[in-house]
Amino acid sequence: MSTGDPSNGTRRRLTGWGGTAPSVATVVHPATRGDARAAFEAAGPRGLIARGLGRAYGDAAQNGGGMVLATAGLNGTALTAIGPIDGPRATITVGGGASLEAIQRAVLRTGWSLPVLPGTRHVTIGGAIASDVHGKNHHVDGSFGAHVEAFTLQPPAGDPIVVTRASDAALFEATTGGMGLTGVVLAATLRLMKVETRLMRVHNQRTADLDATMRALVEADATHRYSVAWLDLASTRARGRGIVTAADHARAAEAPAVGLLDEPSLWRATVPPVVPMNLVRRAGVSLFNAAWFRRPLPSEALAPIESYMAPLDALGAWNRLYGPRGLVQYQCALPAGEEAVLRAIVEAITHAPAVPALSVLKRFGPGNGAPLSFPIEGWTLAVDFPAGDPALGASLDTLDEHVAAAGGRVYFAKDARMRAEMVPLMYPRIDEWRATQARIDPAGVLTSDLDRRLHLTAASTRSAR
Repeated sequence: MSTGDPSNGTRRRLTGWGGTAPSVATVVHPATRGDARAAFEAAGPRGLIARGLGRAYGDAAQNGGGMVLATAGLNGTALTAIGPIDGPRATITVGGGASLEAIQRAVLRTGWSLPVLPGTRHVTIGGAIASDVHGKNHHVDGSFGAHVEAFTLQPPAGDPIVVTRASDAALFEATTGGMGLTGVVLAATLRLMKVETRLMRVHNQRTADLDATMRALVEADATHRYSVAWLDLASTRARGRGIVTAADHARAAEAPAVGLLDEPSLWRATVPPVVPMNLVRRAGVSLFNAAWFRRPLPSEALAPIESYMAPLDALGAWNRLYGPRGLVQYQCALPAGEEAVLRAIVEAITHAPAVPALSVLKRFGPGNGAPLSFPIEGWTLAVDFPAGDPALGASLDTLDEHVAAAGGRVYFAKDARMRAEMVPLMYPRIDEWRATQARIDPAGVLTSDLDRRLHLTAASTRSAR
């Protein structure tokens, strides 16, 4: 009997990558497209949501009391097989459960790359579309959805449908950034980007404070395809000092002549399964940040694409460092012209009781046409906090209000605690999205803990009344 048979589902306690807000659901593992459809037919009153590799920080891929359809681990099946690369058109068709890591490893050998890579490679194609993930090159290349030509979607009822911008623009855009609430992505056709090597030429620059960091990012974006800034927000004396790294794909003439597309040998380690307490404390973070800021730093160097795009992937299960109570990542986007609000948010974070353990600042280019896509032209700040501080929730609620008032938003894929009333303020096209979602899911089968908490779908909004 197939492991996708709903009767073979396993009750499991699930959390997001942050380890907060656990809930228990019946998890099924479809092996075929028929299994995925059967799971929808067997979903009970608590509905169903898809789950990839569990890298959403909050509760987007959880469904307490309901069903969770696990799309990863379908190696070699029709759902996850990586199809042949169409060289002249530079496209590839992949299964919705395939990981960005597996795809990138396959295409790099032939001189191609995925054009958008987020901060971790451990994301499925379905998850990348549902979250409309972005990378360090958003100011040039946009978010992941901009490079999707088509996807095959399993709706809650009926046969799978192939969705393109031409066939159903509203559904295409509702799925892009729609947090899995329009169906299960079974496959997708993606455009690729030609590369000559698997190396990046990286330029490093120290900055003395937040204003200097912001200036350096603006300058880097004018001449480089990729840019990002690590910020030290644990220092109140040099608030927002950082290291800006800008990069471009290395040309063959710039790289060693041997093994230009060979996979490098990278250092990797894994945090032990049990970490009984939070190891991320203010004193330790302050010492680490000071040492990291002052470390020897070449102005220019070559680095493997994996190390530049996803440096934290070198340390497996790094989220365990935060102990059993987990972590909260706060990621917001602010429109261009709202730099004063960004400064105020950084000021508040440096004086907050919770320690800002890891902070990253980037710039976004123009957003796309998807109603729930996160990026908007301007700035995005992401900060990790240990989840155990009792004052953290109120502090972040206050930040939400400042972000919304400035026309900004919080990223659903990272969120674990935002209040529902903030959604229409941050995502003013939510009703447009709800209409499309209700069209594809009139019975309200698709739902998640995130949906119920934020009242995203029309069905969850009605049930909350």
